Amino acid sequence: MNPPVPGVVSITTSQRRRFLWCAWWTGDPAREPFRAPDAWSGGARTEAEAQRAAERAAGRSLRIVPPLWARAWVRVQAGAPPWVEKGPRRRKAPPPGEDPRERRRAPRPAPFPGCPFAALGLPKAAAAAEVKRAFRRLALETHPDRGGDPAAFIRARDARDAALGRL
Repeated sequence: MNPPVPGVVSITTSQRRRFLWCAWWTGDPAREPFRAPDAWSGGARTEAEAQRAAERAAGRSLRIVPPLWARAWVRVQAGAPPWVEKGPRRRKAPPPGEDPRERRRAPRPAPFPGCPFAALGLPKAAAAAEVKRAFRRLALETHPDRGGDPAAFIRARDARDAALGRL
């Protein structure tokens, strides 16, 4: 007499953040050919609730296996192959005349011309909090969304960045 096959359950999350379970109790799941589960369902609010529902359907306790089996069943139900074969990733060739290493480097900001503290109306010994306060005052006056001059706002922003960089 053969011992009973211990059943397994695979639990994964759905797009609605619920739990979907797939249970196999007449045999273990197989990769090739893919073996459909004996029962499956979704909508459980917790993983434990999904496991209890699967065990009720099987009529026995089930061992948990990785969620990749339940995800494979979801793909089969959607009409796709159960396993996604990922090949090597290929990089796109850069446009002619462009060095790919140049794109990876972040552009360096141009140094602020003159004294950034003077542009903010502060002495050179100003603290970071004073720089931030002065920029806030200038931003309220010069921001384009508040009817200010865009170029003046950019100068104030660059002055703030330069001043904080020097501190």
